[in-house]
Order: sequence, then C-alpha cells, then structure tokens
Amino acid sequence: MKMSLYDEQCARDFELMESRIDHFFAEMAVECPYHLPHDARFYQALFSPLSDRAMELFLASGYRRNGNCLYTMHCPDCSACVPIRLHPQEMKLNRNQRRVLKKNQDIEVEFAPITASEENIRLCEKFLRSRYPHKYNDGKSYYKGFFLNRIIPGMEFRFRLRGRLVGTGIVDVGQNWMNAVYFYFDPDEASRSLGTFNILSMIETCLKLDISYLYLGYYIEEVAAMNYKRRFDPHYLYLDDGWRKIDKLT
Repeated sequence: MKMSLYDEQCARDFELMESRIDHFFAEMAVECPYHLPHDARFYQALFSPLSDRAMELFLASGYRRNGNCLYTMHCPDCSACVPIRLHPQEMKLNRNQRRVLKKNQDIEVEFAPITASEENIRLCEKFLRSRYPHKYNDGKSYYKGFFLNRIIPGMEFRFRLRGRLVGTGIVDVGQNWMNAVYFYFDPDEASRSLGTFNILSMIETCLKLDISYLYLGYYIEEVAAMNYKRRFDPHYLYLDDGWRKIDKLT
C-alpha cells in the first residue's frame, strides 16, 4: 500500500513527536462502549492546548479525541474500530445522499462555537434516553466531559426545522482538517437521516473552507450506527498503520 506524500510526511513527523510524548500514555481496560463481546483497551493521555499541526498529526495517525484525552484502541482480541477519513474534494454523492439533501432542504444549518445551551442539553438528553438509556448518560456530562475541551477549538453544526433544534454535530476544526466528535438528533425526526445530512453538511463546509481532510471517527462493520459511514464514496480506512482508499462500495 503506497502512502500519499502528505501521509508519508505526517507519519515521519508523528514518529518524532511520539518519541517525546509516549511516556504520557497509559492503557485503560473497560467494557466495550459499542457492546461488542470483547474488552476494550484505550491507549490514552490527557493534554492541554495543542498546536494545529500536532492535532493534525494525531488524527492522521488514527487517534481520536474524548474531552481532554487523545486515544487510540489497543484491544487485544478485536480490531473492529477502524478510523475513517473523507477527502471532501473527491466526494461523489450517491442517489440516497442526494435524496437526503432534498428531504432536508427545509433545514436551516448554523455553524458556531460549541455551546452547552439549554436547548442543546435537552435535545442531547432526549437522544441519549432513546438510543443509549444508561443510568449515567446525561447531556450536561456529555458537554462537560466529552464535547468541550482545552485541546483544540471546537465548533458545532446546529440543524433547525422552523426554528426548532433537531440535531447538533460537534466537530474540531483546524486549518486543513475537520474532526467529527459526536452527533445527536431528535429521535422523532429519524426518517430524515440526519446523521447522513450532518456528514453532507460537514463536507460542504470543508469545501467552503478549503479543508482537505475530514475525519469521521470509527467505522465499525458490526455496528449499524457506525457502518453507514462507508456509503460515502470514496473514503479512506486506516489499516496497517496507513490510509487505504476504498472506492465504489456504496
């Protein structure tokens, strides 16, 4: 698998950076957050503000952000979590994605700094109660411990239907990259495919801002809420320590 010049440079720069920060990382074993039948092992470290380039190198090396932690997966019995990336300038929308755009042409899209507003927290909690009804899941905790951070500037996409908030997408944004952190929506509007619409909105914004790399988190074949990302054509999967282009799988 031949790496692009960009990825080759990122890999070299990350190797130099990693040698200086590796001792900050530790492994933490927990129950799999995606309910797969394996223990999950997070390799993670807490960070203060990072430069745009440092965050770019972490993302290009398959790392993710959760609050003030950066992490990657070191699960001994599972390799289901595969980082996925889009190159917005290459995207070719399929028939279903064009239908989603048409279906949501009445949605107003806002792009603004992350805000732990009452309406955001209410919608987040409604989503969590419907999709992930765990005892300790609540909107305030998600904002305080997950979305807001001291590492890198964060933004959010707000989707409104006649003024009513129906979805919010949390992203990190750099000079040449965008990182999707989380998306929640009104379960009553599930027929609108707002998860797909959120990604389409990110692609459009990346094109406007001349951003070349859009990181979508993990692609997990066995998890429906995570495998729809493969329908974006082409996409790149981080396999064997390199990004591999996957085309025409939609």
